[in-house]
Amino acid sequence: MENVINGINYWIGCLSGEFNLMTKKEISNRPLPHKWSKKEILGHLCDSAINNIDRFIKIQYEEQPYVIQTYSQDQWVLLQNYQDRPLDEILDLFTALNKQILNIISNIPKERLINLCDIGYNKQKTLEWLIKDYLKHMEHHINNQILIKNNP
Repeated sequence: MENVINGINYWIGCLSGEFNLMTKKEISNRPLPHKWSKKEILGHLCDSAINNIDRFIKIQYEEQPYVIQTYSQDQWVLLQNYQDRPLDEILDLFTALNKQILNIISNIPKERLINLCDIGYNKQKTLEWLIKDYLKHMEHHINNQILIKNNP
């Protein structure tokens, strides 16, 4: 878990500075009409945190395997109107949610990391796998979408 904690802490510490290096146009530009802007991608990462907070807690005490509930990612981004919200508000939300995730995963007893969850498609994974996948998902969006220079 130490690598996950370090990774999340890293992004909490530097993501705001990365956004400060971008223009407002670059942050708000949608590369295609049906694609998210960098600001909406950050909002999506907040939504991911919200959903995973619930999962990381419930997998520890509910019947095994815990069945992961999916959510409509496009609807969450749209209905929360990340595109028109101030960037600093979304960054503050990202920071607060991920600090909560750090608190949760820092307090998971080692024996609960092997608790199983059903991720769909007849696949079961451990809580530890899900937590590591959370950081992998975050870094995918940050490295491949937010930090990539687009020509708006």
